[in-house]
Amino acid sequence: MAVGAVESTETDGPVAATPHGRVRGRYERGIAVFRGIPYAAAPVGPHRFRPPVPPEPWDGVRDAAAFGPTPPKPPYSEAFGRLLSDPCVPGDDCLNLNVWTPAPDPAARLPVMVWIHGGALTRGSSAVPVYDGHAFARDGVVFVSFNYRLGVEGYGLFPDAPANPGLRDQLAALEWVRDAIPAFGGDPDRVTVFGESAGAISIGALLASPRARGLFARAVLQSGPPEASDRDKVRRMVRRMAARLKIPATAEAFAEVDRDLLLRTQADVGRLGSPVLGGPAFGIVVDGDLVPRDPLEALVDGAAADVGLLLGWTRDEYRLWLVPGGLLERVDRLGPVALAGAMARCHCGHEVPRGYRALHPDAGTADLVGQMVTDHILRIPLHRLADARTDRPSAAGDAGPRDRRAPAHVYEFAWPSNVPGLGACHALELGFVFDTPDVPESAKLAGEGAPQELADAMHGAWVRFAVDGDPGWDAWDSSHPVRVFGAGEPHTVHGPRDREIALWQEDADPPGEPPADPADGPDRSEAPAHRPLNAATRIATPLSAVRRFRRSQARGGPEAGGVGRA
Repeated sequence: MAVGAVESTETDGPVAATPHGRVRGRYERGIAVFRGIPYAAAPVGPHRFRPPVPPEPWDGVRDAAAFGPTPPKPPYSEAFGRLLSDPCVPGDDCLNLNVWTPAPDPAARLPVMVWIHGGALTRGSSAVPVYDGHAFARDGVVFVSFNYRLGVEGYGLFPDAPANPGLRDQLAALEWVRDAIPAFGGDPDRVTVFGESAGAISIGALLASPRARGLFARAVLQSGPPEASDRDKVRRMVRRMAARLKIPATAEAFAEVDRDLLLRTQADVGRLGSPVLGGPAFGIVVDGDLVPRDPLEALVDGAAADVGLLLGWTRDEYRLWLVPGGLLERVDRLGPVALAGAMARCHCGHEVPRGYRALHPDAGTADLVGQMVTDHILRIPLHRLADARTDRPSAAGDAGPRDRRAPAHVYEFAWPSNVPGLGACHALELGFVFDTPDVPESAKLAGEGAPQELADAMHGAWVRFAVDGDPGWDAWDSSHPVRVFGAGEPHTVHGPRDREIALWQEDADPPGEPPADPADGPDRSEAPAHRPLNAATRIATPLSAVRRFRRSQARGGPEAGGVGRA
């Protein structure tokens, strides 16, 4: 038997050799499944708030039948808990991963898909039932999912600890895949990473990171753009927690706090933050090491140009952020105040909401605000990333050779949930991508009767992309082809968001105005790097509207908007 080969027994299940010891999984519906394999040491004691280190090797065969512990995280609020599943498995050894494989044989050399979950970098895990990897393995792909540190322990910014430990966990998991996946039948040269929301944002940072070069050949970014958070914004999140806890804002002091108290404090400080409203939040920061510069700027300049991309969004992303707790109706009632808050959030002038109103005359205020913010934080950056993947002149000019970059394919998920009010909201596509629309946890968001044929189409596209880089429609070019997955057959539409995005390009004014007081409104750093800030807007838009806008959210209950993006 080859080194690292999986031993198969009908009674005990498959046994595989990993870099740290042997593990025993289970056969489930003809698929070999391994769960809870450590890829790094437990992040406790001296490893807390520090970069991951390899786990201690073990003797014998370690059981890998059940999901391992999940990272510490606060629960969702009641309103979001009715829609989103987030199981908690107790224990310290939370840096673990799972493998589904159809052919646990080193000779198989199958394509690999590695899933990075979302949850605003504060929630989620690989144990969410929607993320079951059986369908991918059934269709000839080795599937891997993993946990990483969340919240203040994964993305707090401290003077006495390295930044981005949660992202460093992700890098360690991908290095484990490179080293160990042949034993499970996977080809380390055919790895596709895919993630949604904060998972997609993480992939954007990994794409731009020199330290991740060679760890994956393709990437899927679902509802999350490449971006870096402002360091001061993340520091303020830590300082607010420290003030409530009455401790110094250092990793050493935070490590001494009871973990449950730390989670409660984190939830309380972050309860007014959401993608639509802005506010305090943890995020990936430029650290000069793992993330040496803004990820979007690096990718547009040519970083990871050889990595094929699949990018997209849902039609009504914002409805997951506004519908639970009744915030959608409150935003509609706020009317002009909500629009003023959105203008300050998006750093735009009056012409942008006027343009949206002209394009969508029947839309309510909340829908206009939601679409504006979704375009600002998500679709514009993804458009820019896709544009950077079209052929472009070399330094020699038009007469010289073309700079060939791996293509990008773009999609929009447009099927409306059967749950009233949600529409085609954020995260709704996940049950279709994983071909798990019939599991109860998918039905919480999609409602009963989700169309299996849509899951077949979307899941099949993701598998095709992992296998050969072509999901089944034209790559992005100057005509902006977008594959729409909605009611009926998937079809391609050219430039479905171009008119809205053009409004932002027309709105740009010369920069140079003084930054606003961070305590009064959104950070200057929240503006996309590709568009100058609008000076007139800074004067004309009352920044107090942002505070009123966010306070309206608070009446929806704790963490009414604390889901989705990081």
